[in-house]
Amino acid sequence: MQNNLKEYRDAAELTQEQLADKVGVSRQSIISIEKGQYIPTTVLALKLAKALKLKVEDLFVLEKGD
Repeated sequence: MQNNLKEYRDAAELTQEQLADKVGVSRQSIISIEKGQYIPTTVLALKLAKALKLKVEDLFVLEKGD
């Protein structure tokens, strides 16, 4: 799964810490998601999309074969 979290977070002018606070996770969780090391739960994906005023599909995209 690919994600565009860093790009949209930067566009929203939010730090990793600020976004983490908005969705109730640690900064390390945001880092791991941005690096593609962690795939968030559906609930967390929805919270991230809501915090950034986006659709989940804007943040997360299945790669071919997924």
